[in-house]
Amino acid sequence: MVEIKNLTKFYGSQPAVQDLSFTVGDHEVLGFLGPNGAGKSTTMNMITGCLPSTSGTVLVDGYDIAKDPMEVKRRIGYLPELPPVYPEMRVRDYLTFAAGLKQVPRAERDKQVANAMERLHITDVQKRIIGNLSKGYRQRVGFAQALLGKPKFLILDEPTVGLDPAQVMEVRRLIQDLAQDHTIIFSTHILAEVTAVCERVVIISKGKIRAEDSIANLEQKFGGKKQLRMKIEGEITTVTNIINSTEGVTGIDEAEYESAGVNVFTINVTGDDVRKQLITRLLAENCMVLEVSDVHASLEEVFVRLTSPSRADAMADLGKELDAKREAEQSAANAEAEPEGSTEADADGKEDA
Repeated sequence: MVEIKNLTKFYGSQPAVQDLSFTVGDHEVLGFLGPNGAGKSTTMNMITGCLPSTSGTVLVDGYDIAKDPMEVKRRIGYLPELPPVYPEMRVRDYLTFAAGLKQVPRAERDKQVANAMERLHITDVQKRIIGNLSKGYRQRVGFAQALLGKPKFLILDEPTVGLDPAQVMEVRRLIQDLAQDHTIIFSTHILAEVTAVCERVVIISKGKIRAEDSIANLEQKFGGKKQLRMKIEGEITTVTNIINSTEGVTGIDEAEYESAGVNVFTINVTGDDVRKQLITRLLAENCMVLEVSDVHASLEEVFVRLTSPSRADAMADLGKELDAKREAEQSAANAEAEPEGSTEADADGKEDA
C-alpha cells in the first residue's frame, strides 16, 4: 500500500503541492489526473524519492521515504514523463546497466532484461543505439527499465506519450496485466486511457485534491441534471407530444434522426420514476421504445468542471497579472529616470567646483 499524508511542496514561497492525502491499495490502478502545472509530476517525484517534500509523509509498504529511502526505492519502478535513457547506449546494454543499478542479482539480470524486452516488444531492437530509435521505442525502453527488479509498485508518468494507437492499446493491456502483480499509479492527460485501465482516480488542480473516487461515482456525482436517452420508433410529432406532456419531464435536450421512423431523444427528467411513466405512455400509443439508458457526465466533463477556474479565481489571477505588469512598468520608468538625475547631480557638482 502507498499512503500519502499531508504532502506539501513549496518552491520558494510558491506552493506546488498543498496538503495532499490519499492511499493506493495493493494491486490497484489509480489514475492521477490534473491539468498542466497542477503538481502531478512533483507529487510523483516526491513519492519516488527524487524530490524532497517540504512537509508531509510518504509511506510505501510501511516504509517512510524520508527515513528509509533505499527500502522504498527497492519497491518502486518509475517511468518519468521523459524516459531516463542514455541515448548513446544500446538497448540491451542500457537495460543490463539499469538492472545493475537496481541491484538485481547477476544470475537474474539476463533473464529479467529479456523478459522486460519481450513484454514491451523491443527484443528486435535490443542491439540498436537508443538515440537512433523513434520516440515511441525510447518510451518502451524507459518502460522496460521500470519493470526491472520486480518492483511491487509502479509509478507511470504519461507512459503512452509518443506511441501510435496500436502501441497505446498494447500499453493498456500491459498495465491491466501488470495490475495482477503490481500496485500502479498512472498519470496521463489522455482521459480515455484512465477510463480504460483505472479503477479509481484522484483529480488535482493548483496543487490541491479536487476529487477522489471511482470513475462511476464521479460521473454520477457531478452529472448535473438527470437525463434519459431513448431510441423510439413512431411518428415524431406524437412521440414529442407524449414526452413533453409526461409528468417529471422538464424538456427535450436533443433529438437525433436515426432512420426512417426512428429517432433518439435526450430527455431532461426530475427523477428515476419518470422512465416507467414514459415507456407506459409511449407503448399505449403504439410507439416502440427500442433502447433506453441513463445519461451521466463523462470523465472529461467531470475533469473540466473540477479543474476549470471559477470566475472569482480568474478575476483574481487577472488582478495579479495586472499588478505585476504595473510593477514592471514602474520599475522600467524608474530605471530610465535614474541616469537623468545622476547627470544633473554631476552638472551641479561641476558648477560648484
